[in-house]
Amino acid sequence: MNGIIGAGNWILDWTKSIDIYPEQDTLANILSQESNNGGAAYNVLKDLARLGAPFPLHGIGLIGDDEAGQYILEDCLRNGINTDGLQIQATASTSYTDVMLVKESGRRTFFHHRGANAFLDIPHFQFEGNHSKILHLGYLLLLDRLDGFLRENKTRAAFILEMAKNKGLVTSVDLVSESRDRFKKIIFPSLPYIDYLFLNEYEASKLTGIDLASGSISRLVCEKALKEILAGGIHQWVILHFPEGVIAMHLDGEVLTQGSIMMPPSRIIGTTGAGDAFAAGVLFGIHEEWDMARCLELGICAAASSITHASCSDGILPAGECLAFKEKYQTRQLF
Repeated sequence: MNGIIGAGNWILDWTKSIDIYPEQDTLANILSQESNNGGAAYNVLKDLARLGAPFPLHGIGLIGDDEAGQYILEDCLRNGINTDGLQIQATASTSYTDVMLVKESGRRTFFHHRGANAFLDIPHFQFEGNHSKILHLGYLLLLDRLDGFLRENKTRAAFILEMAKNKGLVTSVDLVSESRDRFKKIIFPSLPYIDYLFLNEYEASKLTGIDLASGSISRLVCEKALKEILAGGIHQWVILHFPEGVIAMHLDGEVLTQGSIMMPPSRIIGTTGAGDAFAAGVLFGIHEEWDMARCLELGICAAASSITHASCSDGILPAGECLAFKEKYQTRQLF
């Protein structure tokens, strides 16, 4: 088996660089704007293409019959991403997000139109004849139909992941940082069908009820949260990333940590897409059967590369050049 399928959210991001983030009823100035790829499936596949993935890339998802949808198809063609699994949703427009990026701090806020992504459902997933190695699905909690329940205690996403595993695919999942209290209800039914779960400290807190998002991150508390998630049925690794780095735990209890790259402030343009870039780097290594420590290194280097540009993917360099960041710049010490 060879290749990675990126399934789930296909979004056109409108990134607007602003001078300040305004209080309600006040004004901020838009300094510049550009449109680029967004969403877990689109971002990870484009990131893998820019990393120089030596294996096939396939997309599964829904786009609208509109200019934004055509842009996505053409962009995939330019980047060597197979679009046979991208279908037109005639009753909805292509999903888009207005990303408000504060120029001085790099912090961003998202205003999202769910659009065609909301209609992605079980019939859109056809694995027959596709000999890919990995299915990466995201973002759970931002895919309306897939977050719904097929029957009691089984979401439609869980059904798809089970179907993928039955076809011999390795499964990888990413979440979105929503504020509602749906994490346990929506995510736990999928855990028994997931090999690799990516999440940040906020998402881990919402999923377990263990506070990781307030103050400095403790290794002891992280490990407690990761053990609870693994107990839900994960088959391989839970990978927790945060600005300072990453901690990953395997089902057998092995724990790995990796500090993030200390990029010079002058090189940091925006952090939009850094999480997906990290996931792409790790998945690149998993596909190539690297050990997890090396996968995490490429992940943090790909994330560092991504933040040198305002868009999600345009800053990402080939894998070898990304890995050179670890030698050129210092990495943070964790815990």
